[in-house]
Amino acid sequence: MMRFPVLFLALLGGGISTACAQVEPAAYARPFSVTVGGLGSGFQPDYGPNYLFGAGAFVDVAFSRWVQVEAEGRWLRLNQYENVWQDNYLIGPRIPVRSFGRVTPYGKVLVGMGSMNFQFNYAYGRFTDIAYGGGVDLKLTNRLSLRPVDFEYQEWPKWLQGQGQLFPYGVSVGVSYRLFGRR
Repeated sequence: MMRFPVLFLALLGGGISTACAQVEPAAYARPFSVTVGGLGSGFQPDYGPNYLFGAGAFVDVAFSRWVQVEAEGRWLRLNQYENVWQDNYLIGPRIPVRSFGRVTPYGKVLVGMGSMNFQFNYAYGRFTDIAYGGGVDLKLTNRLSLRPVDFEYQEWPKWLQGQGQLFPYGVSVGVSYRLFGRR
């Protein structure tokens, strides 16, 4: 009867001696994390008079504090003028500027593909898309963040032979959830 409490206390004492407040010192820990999110966007397509609105999704992968990649897709299909719409599929580096408590401003340069439908469904095309942008992430909880503003200025070089370039620009807002890792 006396052996059970003694054995229990011995196991408990052994477990306490191996417990640490911090698994790995913060200076050595890798901040690898994967965050996914959704966006609502409004863009001036630089083709037609109407602003386009739509939804988007993004994935942020942080390999370290300064090495981060963002991939995003955006489908601007609402408020079309004569059936003109645009989609974007982009990926590139994302650089956090500095954290101010729970607020982290960032800059990004993304490259990928933009697709566009022309007036009255006359034509459809896929074009190179370069996006320069930035925004702010506001950490709400340990895993949930708000993206109150994300601005992009895009460049579609040589989008049609002899027609010059397009320069769509717009703003997005969204929320994100960190799947795993630290931030």
